[in-house]
Amino acid sequence: MPFPGDTLPSLTVHSPSALHNNQILPLHHDPQFPHAQELDELTPPSQRHKRNPSASSEKEDTQHLLAADSSDEEDEETANSMGTKSRRPRSKEPKSSASSTGGENGHTNGHANGNMNSNVEYRRKNASLESPAITANLMSRESFTLDDHVPRTPVLNNHGFFQLPIQDRRNFGLLVLLYFLQGVPMGLATGSVPFLLKPHMSYSALGVFSLASYPYSLKLLWSPVVDAVWSPKVGRRKSWIMPIQMLSGFGMIWLGSRVKQMMVTAGENDGAGIWGFTGWWFFLVFMCATQDIAVDGWALTLLTPGNISYASTAQTVGLTAGQFMSYTVFLAFNSPDFANKWFRKTPLEEGVMTLGGYLTFWGWAYIIVTLGLAFLKKEERTKNEDGIWDVYKVMWGVLKLKNIQTIIIIHLIAKIGFQANDAVTNLKLIDKGFSQEDLALTVLIDFPFEIGLGYYAGKWSTKYTPMRLWCWGFVGRLIAAVLAQITVIIFPSKGVDTWYLLVVIAEHIFSTFTNTVMFVAISAFHARIADPVIGGTYMTLLATVSNLGGTFPRFFVLKLVDAFTVASCIPPPPDFSLPPKLKGPLVTEAFSCAAAAAKDQCIQGGGICDISRDGYYVMNIVCVIIGVVTFWGYIKPAAIKLQGLPLKAWRIAEGSA
Repeated sequence: MPFPGDTLPSLTVHSPSALHNNQILPLHHDPQFPHAQELDELTPPSQRHKRNPSASSEKEDTQHLLAADSSDEEDEETANSMGTKSRRPRSKEPKSSASSTGGENGHTNGHANGNMNSNVEYRRKNASLESPAITANLMSRESFTLDDHVPRTPVLNNHGFFQLPIQDRRNFGLLVLLYFLQGVPMGLATGSVPFLLKPHMSYSALGVFSLASYPYSLKLLWSPVVDAVWSPKVGRRKSWIMPIQMLSGFGMIWLGSRVKQMMVTAGENDGAGIWGFTGWWFFLVFMCATQDIAVDGWALTLLTPGNISYASTAQTVGLTAGQFMSYTVFLAFNSPDFANKWFRKTPLEEGVMTLGGYLTFWGWAYIIVTLGLAFLKKEERTKNEDGIWDVYKVMWGVLKLKNIQTIIIIHLIAKIGFQANDAVTNLKLIDKGFSQEDLALTVLIDFPFEIGLGYYAGKWSTKYTPMRLWCWGFVGRLIAAVLAQITVIIFPSKGVDTWYLLVVIAEHIFSTFTNTVMFVAISAFHARIADPVIGGTYMTLLATVSNLGGTFPRFFVLKLVDAFTVASCIPPPPDFSLPPKLKGPLVTEAFSCAAAAAKDQCIQGGGICDISRDGYYVMNIVCVIIGVVTFWGYIKPAAIKLQGLPLKAWRIAEGSA
C-alpha cells in the first residue's frame, strides 16, 4: 500500500507478453530523493551497462532490471524462514551490496555488520510489482514522473540537525509541535493530577486512576482503521490529526470548566468517585493515542529516509517538553507556597495557575494549531488502496513473525524491574514531607538534561546500535531504582534541607537519563524496522506493547504497596488537647492507618501513624530482583540477536497474512 514517502519508487512491471512486444518499462522517481543514485550502481561491475536515449537501450535496461529482480532465491528462503512464508510465487529482490539481506555474521552481534544501520528497506517482502492498484496509485501522485532514474535504497545519515535539508528541518519542527501537544494532557494524566489527588486518596484509588493511561497501551486495536481510512482530498494523516485535535481541544475546554468540582467528588468516600473522573481523562488520553498513531505514521514520510532517525528525536523532544509543561511548570505555578513566595505580597490559598484554567488555555491552543495545520501544511494526495480488513490481516501477519513475538515478550516483561520506582517513589517522597514546590524545582532542573540527553541519545543509537544502547540504559535504570529507595530511606527526620534536596535532584537526573536513553533507543529501533507501507499500524504495534509493559504492572504494584504496608495509629496521651488547625475527631484507640484516608484521619485526630513495614520497600526490592533475573536470563541475549537481523526479517510476505 505505497503512499507518498512510504515506499521506494516502485517499478511498474507489465506482463511478459507486453515485454516481448517491446513495451518499455516506465521508471518512477520520487522528488524526496533528489540525490539518489541509479539502480545500475547496485549491480556487479560485470553486469553494469550504459544508458543511452535510444528505445533499444531502454528495452535492455528493462530486461536487465527484470532479470536482477528475479534472481537469488536463497536470500528469500532465508528471510522467509524468519517469518511467514508466501503462498504466492516469489518475486526476488535485486542482489546487491546495498540490499538488506543480512548474512552469516548478520545474526551474531548487535552491530549486524551494517545491515540494520546503513541501509533501509522500504518494500514489503515479496511485494508484488504487478498490482494494477499500485500502478494507479503511483500514477495518481502529484509528483509522478517518467523522466528520472530509479533511485537506490537510501543510506542512513549521521548528520547534525543543521546539516539536514531545510524541508527536513521544517518537518522536524512540525513533528515536535504535534508530539508536544500530545504531551500536554499526558503530563497531566500521568503526573500532575495524581499528585493533586494523593493527599485525599489511597494508592489503590490512584491505581484506578492509572487506568486512564491505558489507551496508549491499547491503540493497536484501532490503528488499522487510522491506517486504512482517510480522505484523499485532505491527506492520509491530516484526515485524522485535525478532527482529533479539535475534539481534544473542545474536551479540554469542557473539562476545564468542571474539573475542580469533579476532583472533590472523586476524593469523597476514600476515592469512591474516582471512576467517573477517570473516565473523562480516559477520553482525553484516547484522543492523544489516536493522534499518536497518525503522527507516528506521518513521521516515516515527512522526513527523508536517510534522516528517519530524527523521528525518534522529535518524539522525545516534543513529548518531554509537553509533559514538562504539564508536570513541572504546572505544579510549580499551581503551588500556593511557590506563588506566595515569588509573585504575591498578600498570601492566597490558590496558586497562580489552576487546573481548570490550564486545561482551558491548552484547549484553545489545540484549536488554533489545528486551524494552522489545515491552511498552512499541504499533504500530498493519495488514493485509498487497502481496506480496513486488509490492514488488520497485514497486522495479523506481522504478529505471526517470530521476531515480532520475541520483541513483544521483551517489552511486556522489561519494565517490571523499575515499576515500583516509576510509580511510587515520588509519591512516597511527598508522603514523607517533600513539598510540591521542591519537587517542581527538582524536575525543573532535570528538564534541560532530559532534552539535551535525548538529542545525544538519538546520535548514540546510530553509533552503538539502538538495542545495545537500550541494554545499557536498562542496567542503569535498575541501578536508579536501588538509588531511589536509598534516597527515600535517608529522608531527614527534621525535614528537607539543602543537602538532601541536592541528593534528590542528582538521583532524579540519573533516573531520567537512563529512562530517556531507553526510550530514544527503542524508538529509533522501531523506526528502522517498521514497514512504511503500513507505517502507522507497524509503529503502533511496537509502541503499544512497549507502553503496555509499563502500564499493566503499575495497577498491581500500587495495589500491592498498600497490601504489604503495615501501619498502626498511636493515640495521643489522655491529657492531649486537639489544636485548632486539626479537624479531629480526637483519636482515642489504635487502628490501622495503612490507607491514605485512615492515615489522614489519624493525623487530624492528633495521633501518630507508625509504619512498621513499608510496602514500597518490599515491592521495589521484588521488582529489581525480577528485573535482574529476566534481563540477564532472557532480555539481553534476545535483544542483541534482534539487532543483528536484516530488515527482511521484519517484513511479511504479501498474501501470507
